[in-house]
Amino acid sequence: VITLDADLQDSPDEIPALYALIVNEGYDLVSGWKQKRYDPISKTVPSKLFNAVARWTTGIQLNDFNSGLKAYRSEVVKAIEVYGEMHRYIPFLAKDAGFGRIGERVVEHRARKFGKTKFGLERFVNGFLDLLTLTFVLRFRRKPMHFFGTMGLLASLTGAGIAGYLIIDKLVKIASGLPHRDVVEQPLFFLALVAIILGVQLFLAGFLGELIARTGHDRNQYVVERSTH
Repeated sequence: VITLDADLQDSPDEIPALYALIVNEGYDLVSGWKQKRYDPISKTVPSKLFNAVARWTTGIQLNDFNSGLKAYRSEVVKAIEVYGEMHRYIPFLAKDAGFGRIGERVVEHRARKFGKTKFGLERFVNGFLDLLTLTFVLRFRRKPMHFFGTMGLLASLTGAGIAGYLIIDKLVKIASGLPHRDVVEQPLFFLALVAIILGVQLFLAGFLGELIARTGHDRNQYVVERSTH
């Protein structure tokens, strides 16, 4: 399966080379890299920043996640689910589904002759938000307690530590005959209380997430499909 942008900035002449990489070289997915772009700097600079963050977050060393010119093995297309603006993260979705042979090829990019660009600040911001969402979901969907439990434990320990400090400080001042305030009259006490409550809530969220993840109807199917790759 080969996709390309409809505005003719991608060259159809690249299709045979992309096809050969899939069929002859055994790649699961090959992404086109528009190394020389005919776009304004207002689009190229944010794109470079976005791609750098995407490489660091996903661990996939592609120079152009946004490229619409991509070739896929048919099994990849059938195994992943794309919605909203997640098309730019198809390599990440493919990797998570067990398709690890992801490559890149320098392709020709043409100046725009038709249509108008849909790139803007809103799409740039949405792209980063989608990346954070996808990274979180794929990394913790089968082990939500690792995230929520860790955050909850840190919050609870922080609150307990603050409360313990206030109690010890009061006892020391009482033993020394120094003036002191009740623990519940100090602002730090309420900060400690909030931290403990937040920690308990996060831990419960992780526990509920584990229950949902372990009773999902597609959990075993996912494991079987992933093991075949």
